[in-house]
Amino acid sequence: MSQEIMQQVIITESGGPEKLAYEAVAIPIAQADEVLIKVHAFGINRPDILQRQGLYPMPKGVTPVPGLEVAGIVEAVGSGVTKFKVGDKVCGLTNGGGYAEYCVVPESQTLSIPEGVSFTQAAAIPETFFTVWANVFQMGQAKEGETVLIHGGTSGIGTTALMLCKALNIKTFATVGTDEKVQSISHLTTAINYKTQDFEQVINEKTENAGVDVILDMVGAPYLEKNLNLLRRDGRLVYIAFLGGRKAKEINLGHIMMKRLTITGSTMRARSTAEKAEIAQGLEDTVVPFWAKGECLPMIYKTFKFDQTQAAHACMDTGEHVGKIVVDII
Repeated sequence: MSQEIMQQVIITESGGPEKLAYEAVAIPIAQADEVLIKVHAFGINRPDILQRQGLYPMPKGVTPVPGLEVAGIVEAVGSGVTKFKVGDKVCGLTNGGGYAEYCVVPESQTLSIPEGVSFTQAAAIPETFFTVWANVFQMGQAKEGETVLIHGGTSGIGTTALMLCKALNIKTFATVGTDEKVQSISHLTTAINYKTQDFEQVINEKTENAGVDVILDMVGAPYLEKNLNLLRRDGRLVYIAFLGGRKAKEINLGHIMMKRLTITGSTMRARSTAEKAEIAQGLEDTVVPFWAKGECLPMIYKTFKFDQTQAAHACMDTGEHVGKIVVDII
């Protein structure tokens, strides 16, 4: 290995982007089931922001260094690794520690990068695609012929969900906050500016009051009533965040019973290694072939250099991005 010391980004204390700092530490050693990746790029995600703000702590025993997705070249492999070898181009869903020049990732959470896909693109894949696959397709059970509503349609999660649904012949609607964002994803979906239009009314008009089968929601309490109204019989509402509030004051249980609705949700961080491995297998089977054809690749909003990680966080804090924000190290 060319160096024994690397640079990583740490959170000095809860607060704004200025609370991110750099430190020199020893390069981690891959355990039996891990690969050590020389990181070429890493993605910035909403959980990173929440962690920086002190709202999403790492589980006990997990590195406090932020960073949930990386792309790069395999530098070393653990004794039990069979799928990858030194020199392979990979991307991976980390258990933390991605904001660094090197990062260890479980083999089962690592994917090969297809030819023609850049490290920048690959670094924007793991967190959002794992999240969307788990919540829209595993838990939400969305399938061809159904209709899905994605709240936060221009986020990394939102754009990923819309691309996959389109590729799998699933009709979609999405909510966004500006007319510019409506236009930015008009090639993927029917987007609705929730600030100027009532999304429930628009969807009912466009579906002749039929509604939707699945809703992926990151807003939370303010949308609950409209979500329940829009869901068809046997509809599924899946929560992945609650940026607008976590406590709903009232809920019509009759809607849930009469329409046989399912309300569920999840976080990626709390999932076991086995669960993440199952998600990775689903992506390998269904989604990787799209990437290999140049399809369903992440929408990259902006890239930053490693010494601009604070600026990358500030960019996400504005909420103006469409797609993913990536930091390129090499």
